[in-house]
Amino acid sequence: MHEEVEKIMKIILGLLLSGTLCAPLFAGNPIDQREQNQKARIRQGVKSGALTKNEAHRLLKEEAKIRAKENKARSNGQISKKEARKLNRSLDKANRDIFRQKHDNQAQN
Repeated sequence: MHEEVEKIMKIILGLLLSGTLCAPLFAGNPIDQREQNQKARIRQGVKSGALTKNEAHRLLKEEAKIRAKENKARSNGQISKKEARKLNRSLDKANRDIFRQKHDNQAQN
């Protein structure tokens, strides 16, 4: 059980660090900036204890799905207005999910 938790934390840490190191590359795009801000909020929630490991893992998976949608939208060279609206709606939902999870009064395991 302890090994599982350590493995999940290593995955989370790796995802967070990779996002942190790539942030300057995407700073000009509002969608990328929102993704980076949300990852930072998740990282802060883990650090402060406001998010459990499982909550953080679920939130990071949601962020990864949004990133995959963005990559698919970019596959033709640029993101259309319609695709941008869809991505922003997904980011809005993820933003609400982060807020709810950080404020649900669960103690970190």
